[in-house]
Amino acid sequence: MTDVFVAGALALPNVLDRVLGRDLSPDHTAPAILRDHALVICDPAHHPAVVPQTGAQVGGLLVRGLTDLQVEAITHYEMSFGRKCLSVEVEAERGPVTVQAFTLAEREVEPETSELDGAAADLRDWAKDWADVAACMAREIMAFQGRKPASDLTKSLYSMRIRANAWCRAQSRQSDPDHDLARDVIVHAHKREYINFFAMEEMDLQHRKFDGTMGPLINRGVLLVGEAAVLLPYDVKRDAVLLIEQFRAAIFIAGEVSPWTLEPPAGLMDPGETPEEAARRETLEEAGLEVSHLEPVASLYPSSGSSGEYVHIFCGLTDFSSIEGGGGVPSEGEDIRSKVISFQELMQGVDNRTFQDMPLVTAALWLARHRDRLRAEFG
Repeated sequence: MTDVFVAGALALPNVLDRVLGRDLSPDHTAPAILRDHALVICDPAHHPAVVPQTGAQVGGLLVRGLTDLQVEAITHYEMSFGRKCLSVEVEAERGPVTVQAFTLAEREVEPETSELDGAAADLRDWAKDWADVAACMAREIMAFQGRKPASDLTKSLYSMRIRANAWCRAQSRQSDPDHDLARDVIVHAHKREYINFFAMEEMDLQHRKFDGTMGPLINRGVLLVGEAAVLLPYDVKRDAVLLIEQFRAAIFIAGEVSPWTLEPPAGLMDPGETPEEAARRETLEEAGLEVSHLEPVASLYPSSGSSGEYVHIFCGLTDFSSIEGGGGVPSEGEDIRSKVISFQELMQGVDNRTFQDMPLVTAALWLARHRDRLRAEFG
């Protein structure tokens, strides 16, 4: 049996339970303090990590009497974040005790590349916003224990967080009063088949049919991406829209012979962003445009038969004379050019079936319905 000190997200009960695969009884855990270390946020997954810092201290949990399998589970989880196991002395209720703990070495902390600049983390404040996301991420990390080295998962941590955030947001949306998921869907198996930037999952499940009986056992798969925001920039005075053109690897891989597409600025929502914030950010990054007014168009699943991506579509009012920068983010492999076309050209493209991008066509049809109002109100 082994004792381990855990801190940060792993000290949260719902995260620890998912890592260990079961609830721990209260007599297996106790508060403990690790001195000369601090809890900071310094990784792309926005998780608090323990790092050396003279004079500081970290409050966490002493988890007692773990089996070898449980220690292996904690090790897999912690090493996926790039942490290493050390023997440390912590102060517990009965005095000092030497245990295992997982920390980042001081030289591995690069606060300048982190979103919070390596700021000290208050776990209670952090957990208010991120506990559910961390638990969802833990479930995905642990699904690959024994199938992938923990170090292979490190590169996917940020995209895991995007997917976990999207899952938590989906769970908070208004449920269908005509269907009780607990009664109407039975999951027999949940398999996580692939992970990189995107993920693929499968379920063996049954769902209730419209005649009231349960349907047969079926196997279904899904591409998991996250949530995205799309914004069609519209200049009321010019009666024109701005589109961007870029190479889309997904449709090239699918066999498309014209994989350079025209579409509105778009991109995945960063966790913590609202759809509106993401839409404005992507429009600035890709088109060099500040948006003065946002109009919501739709929030939807573009391809609900195969993909879990949820897309928020907007029309944004802007002045094309203010274009500055744009072209995408080179570090993300983006090579983008913009094109301003008149409203009439936009609708000709819809009528001629020129456009391949569904959010563009959706936003264009919305603009056709609301153009007169926008020009009267903002022209």
